[in-house]
Amino acid sequence: MIDARSMSRRFSRRSVIRAMACMGVLCAYPATGQAKQLVPFFGRSARRPPIRLVVPFAAGGTTDIVARLLAARLADALGQPVIVDNRAGAGGNIGVSSVAKAEPDGSTLLIVSSSFITNAAVAGARASYDAVRDFSPISLVVTSPDVIVVRADSGIDSLSALLGLARQTPGARTYATPGNGNSVHLAAELLWQRALVDLMHVPYSGAAPAVMAVAGGHVDCAFAALPAARAAVAAGKLRAVAVGSTQRWPELPGVPTIAEAGFPDFRSETIQALFAPAGTPAALVQRVSKAVGEVLANDAVQRQFQDQGFRCVASSPDQLAARIAQELPVWTVLAANAGIAAD
Repeated sequence: MIDARSMSRRFSRRSVIRAMACMGVLCAYPATGQAKQLVPFFGRSARRPPIRLVVPFAAGGTTDIVARLLAARLADALGQPVIVDNRAGAGGNIGVSSVAKAEPDGSTLLIVSSSFITNAAVAGARASYDAVRDFSPISLVVTSPDVIVVRADSGIDSLSALLGLARQTPGARTYATPGNGNSVHLAAELLWQRALVDLMHVPYSGAAPAVMAVAGGHVDCAFAALPAARAAVAAGKLRAVAVGSTQRWPELPGVPTIAEAGFPDFRSETIQALFAPAGTPAALVQRVSKAVGEVLANDAVQRQFQDQGFRCVASSPDQLAARIAQELPVWTVLAANAGIAAD
């Protein structure tokens, strides 16, 4: 979607090195005496409370869909109930910040999209959390392409048609996203910049409300992850005019990619990943990461996620940490160039 190498050169080399070093510290948290006491948290016991899996977005959105598909399987793998807890608001910051302040004992986990990184990049020093310092990465979970949708009866049948209308009335056309400063918002702004059009951003508290706003005629289009829009597209309420994957998505074979629509090398995908509060013992982090890998390796689980528009991409804690260290400076520069500020 963006040229990471060229953008990264504009970011402080020292900041990137520091971020990667911090990630290493989090992932290598020592097994102290406290850690040894906390490790037995996981396991079958009526006395142990459920694990709380915080979703910082509204129910029905992309992250919520992933959380609910994952929770039951993860509960079986860990031998303990996993309860989904939706805490939407402020583009995901409310839920994310609550996990940053939670006890690092394995009882609270966070599942979050790419906006976990972009929100921190947009807010900078004013962010309510530090993506590196406040969390222990556990694993990537899934990825899904972003899609641009319009109301089915809008008369807009392609991305070029949408852009043409936007050029006719600069600033009058509106687009919805799951929130201000998230990865979908930044991807949309990058596309509008490349297309030389001006659309008004209308942020919502999640992907589902953003998609519903288009279906209800409140905004002209939406930029959202495919799983949140697929039901409305299948029902004929919305029309997908472009998809952000590198190749046409099997579920939408007639919908061109954004690259095919005239923007070479443009890619827009949303990841979903799992985190714990910083200071969570390494043994617990590794235990959950291993359980996620086992769950996502199951053929039936993979089909279940694929049916919802996702691709399974389990990773180690170190791999997720490295991805954050690589992307954080890239998004920071892009947000600054686009003039996107935190709410």
